[in-house]
Amino acid sequence: MAQDKLHDVFVIGGGINGCGIARDAIGRGYSVFLAEMNDLASGTSSWSSKLIHGGLRYLEHYEFRLVREALSEREVLLANAPHIIWPLRFVLPHHADLRPAWLLRLGLFLYDHIGTRKLLPGTKTVNLKTSPVGKPLKPLFSKGFEYSDCWVNDARLVVLNARDAADRGAVIRTRTEVVSAERKDGIWEVTIADRTTGAREIVKARLIVNAGGPWVDRILSGVVGRKDVHNVRLVKGSHIVVPKLHDHDRAYIFQNGDGRIIFALPYEEDFTLIGTTDEDFTGDPKDVAISDVEIDYLCAAASEYFARPVERSAIVWTYSGVRPLYDDGASAAQEITREYVLKPDQGEGAPLLNIFGGKITTYRKLSESMLELIEARLGRKAAPWTHRAALPGGDFPADGFEAEVARLQEDYPLLDPKQARRYVRQYGTRARTMLGAARTREDLGQHFGYGLYALEVDYLMAHEWAMEAADVLWRRTKRGIRFDGEQVAALEDYMTARRAA
Repeated sequence: MAQDKLHDVFVIGGGINGCGIARDAIGRGYSVFLAEMNDLASGTSSWSSKLIHGGLRYLEHYEFRLVREALSEREVLLANAPHIIWPLRFVLPHHADLRPAWLLRLGLFLYDHIGTRKLLPGTKTVNLKTSPVGKPLKPLFSKGFEYSDCWVNDARLVVLNARDAADRGAVIRTRTEVVSAERKDGIWEVTIADRTTGAREIVKARLIVNAGGPWVDRILSGVVGRKDVHNVRLVKGSHIVVPKLHDHDRAYIFQNGDGRIIFALPYEEDFTLIGTTDEDFTGDPKDVAISDVEIDYLCAAASEYFARPVERSAIVWTYSGVRPLYDDGASAAQEITREYVLKPDQGEGAPLLNIFGGKITTYRKLSESMLELIEARLGRKAAPWTHRAALPGGDFPADGFEAEVARLQEDYPLLDPKQARRYVRQYGTRARTMLGAARTREDLGQHFGYGLYALEVDYLMAHEWAMEAADVLWRRTKRGIRFDGEQVAALEDYMTARRAA
């Protein structure tokens, strides 16, 4: 079946770059169709370290442009999504056997000043012998530095970009695989297949954006028919999660003897997230998993600093993702550029624009750069607009989170403080849309565990493309780390019944 409508832009890939471009393009007046073969953010975008950051370590590789852009973006994104992005202070202990203190201070001085910083506090020196942030560390660490970056709920950032794009008129199709794409009479005819029903249809578009992430080269070869394609180097990053290692709200950044760094980050109130690794990856991205070597590496690297060793037996969850970095010929995985590269396909006829590399912090700037290429090929120039446009639910001040929680509790007295905070963290001002006319606990419906009720699940299915339990537990709410098999099965049964109704 072929659609009669001719779309301006067809986006392949529902990660952060694809959804960011779809949102920017529809806001500039283009008609947009986005297809994601799985769930939104089910690939690289949900397996990040959950940071909006400049990338302190990139300064050592002289990536000053990238760091400057990323640092400036921190506050733009914080202002546009204060419900899912918030400031996070990092403690960097000085290790006497590694980089000298003066070099760390110089790097942090650059970090404070080469990007725009108005909301976030700057660097300060910390006495680890007297400060609470030094208590979890070994006594040999006496001096450190504290600086600012931001935390992000990565998968929700993707979903909210998609939600805003759909609200503005974009077509967002999940569980939809792009089977083939052919140029015919100056336009693209894209064959898509619903992975749930198997139904196929043809969508016509003037331009394709290939935002396939780790699959970007496979799309060029398998969908478009290019031969000998090699643009990205796949690098695996893995994380471990353990019961929380400290009670304060700071994060840590640790140097390692091999030149790499790891983070130890507060995670979901009760846990500490430790990562990441950098290893070349040659398999299928859908099969990526942490290795024993990586687990040992992360445990050892964290144990070098923490007074209480991080044991393998303490791990409650692990995850791995594949970063599709532009292959610049770097010798080591950690040295590969994190710059994004946008490349037009050289074929004749309807344009095809490809994305190689990038990082979650700079997705909005990448989208703007892509729109410049789209405008050059399709015409109809419009001014950039996303830098001052709140994402859904983010229409309150960057420092107004606590006030928003208080307002929600006032409007919905049935919520206890913990539940109100989670709802504002998830949905911001749209928590009221989700809660609707609920006035009692019974109005929230079936309780699946840990504050997840049927009312919220119904909302996620109706408004955020959730179809399976994993969509809700691991990408929309992060409740999955607490759920046992029986609870997961109950949620899956409920969602299956809702889809069939």
